[in-house]
Amino acid sequence: MRKFILTGLLAATLVPGLAQAQDRELRDDRRDIRHEQRDVDRAIRNGAPPHVIRDERRDVREARQEYREDWRDHRRMHPNVYRGPRWDAPRGYGYRRVVVGYRFDPVFYDRRYWVDPYRYHLRPVGVGQRWVRYGNDVVLIDLRTGRVRDINYRFFF
Repeated sequence: MRKFILTGLLAATLVPGLAQAQDRELRDDRRDIRHEQRDVDRAIRNGAPPHVIRDERRDVREARQEYREDWRDHRRMHPNVYRGPRWDAPRGYGYRRVVVGYRFDPVFYDRRYWVDPYRYHLRPVGVGQRWVRYGNDVVLIDLRTGRVRDINYRFFF
C-alpha cells in the first residue's frame, strides 16, 4: 500500500513539472525564432553578402522546424486538451474547408466559438481579431470584416 501512495505522490509532483518544462520549451523556441529572424533582418539591413543571408535564413528555418517538433510533442503529451467538445455548426450551416481570405458570416464567430489562444498555445491575436473554432480547425478571424487571417487545420482531435 505504501508503494502505491509513494508512486502517486511522485507522479503528482513530476507531471506538472513536465508540463511546465514543455511550456517553457515552446516559449524558448518562439523566442529563438524571433532572434533568428532579427539576425536575418540585421544582415539584410547591413548589406551582408548573399551567403551570410542564406545561412541566417537557414537558421530561421531550423528554429521553426524545432518549434514544430516540440509542438507535436506537446500535443502528443496532452491529447485530452485538444480533444474538445463536439463542434455544432450554426443552424442551417455545415463545415466546408476554407482558406485564408474566406469571409465568414457573423454567426460563425459568435462568442460561443471563441478559443483561448493562451490555453492552446496559439499566437497572440491583434486588436479586432479572434481565434475561432470551426469544425476541428482553429481559424483566426478579423471581427470587423469576417475575413480569415490564419488557419490551423485539424487542430482538435
